[in-house]
Amino acid sequence: MRVESMLKTALPNKEECVAQCERLERAGCELARVALPAVELGEFLRWVNERTSLPLMADVHFDPAIAIAAMKAGCAAVRINPGNMPLHKLTEMIAMAKGLGVVIRVGANGGSLSARHLDAAGGDRATALFLAVREQVSLLLDRGFENIILSAKSSSVAETVRGNGLIARAWPELPLHIGVTEAGPGDAGIVRSTAGIAALLSQGVGDTLRVSLTDEPEREVRVGYEILKALGLRSRGVELISCPTCGRRRADVMKLVRLIEPMLSDLPDGTTVAVMGCEVNGPREAKNARFGIAGTPVGAVLFREGVVAGEYDFEDLPTVLPAFFKET
Repeated sequence: MRVESMLKTALPNKEECVAQCERLERAGCELARVALPAVELGEFLRWVNERTSLPLMADVHFDPAIAIAAMKAGCAAVRINPGNMPLHKLTEMIAMAKGLGVVIRVGANGGSLSARHLDAAGGDRATALFLAVREQVSLLLDRGFENIILSAKSSSVAETVRGNGLIARAWPELPLHIGVTEAGPGDAGIVRSTAGIAALLSQGVGDTLRVSLTDEPEREVRVGYEILKALGLRSRGVELISCPTCGRRRADVMKLVRLIEPMLSDLPDGTTVAVMGCEVNGPREAKNARFGIAGTPVGAVLFREGVVAGEYDFEDLPTVLPAFFKET
């Protein structure tokens, strides 16, 4: 599962675009879409492409000539929107993509569905997403073009899940990019994205993903990896387990989590760290983790792969913990 994001800086701010690419790469992003609204911005795109190792996919609407400019600027992939891209103007774009080995993502969007597709679907928006994708995929395949990625997103989780299910069944051989578009900010955006992406991945649907948040793109990447980690599909960074706390807690779990988080960045991917508040579930969960902390009546007990490393007063933990996490 490839984790993707999108640049949130306009191309004329080319230095910031490159800086954002660098931050995304550090976060684990493996491809970023970049909005290319006009042909004349192709030179800015070329400038950015030449200064980043992060693969870029040009996001193109309305005019196939913009997609051609993106290919000339060195993009190895372009996304076109079947809701606003005229079929009869795609011939030159398809020929160039075929000659250069460029990937075309057919990316339908619930916010730009045409009245024609909605009417053909009887008003069912999930079916309309499928029909929009089908129209352009059929054209590409008829022209002998098979270097295709499919995508159909809506701000509705239910529409997204149903539409992608239809697409996955129709073209099981083609890769499918998934996500919930315009998911929003904060907790609501994360929950909406997770609900849709996890529902699809649990059905075996999806090959690449983007979490679309009203937030910095690096957070989209981090949330994407957390979804994959929770489903056991990929492991990046530490898996931190902590109890939700209750009246039995012996330790301030939130305080402990904040204390240890800066110490976890150097641990190997997939390392499990458990922080538990009391003796009910704590020792068992902490013992099963690579590193574990559980609250006790007098302080905290530290575990390493089920072996007690020591029991300490709370005030001693800031001194003890760095060495505890470094020992293997």
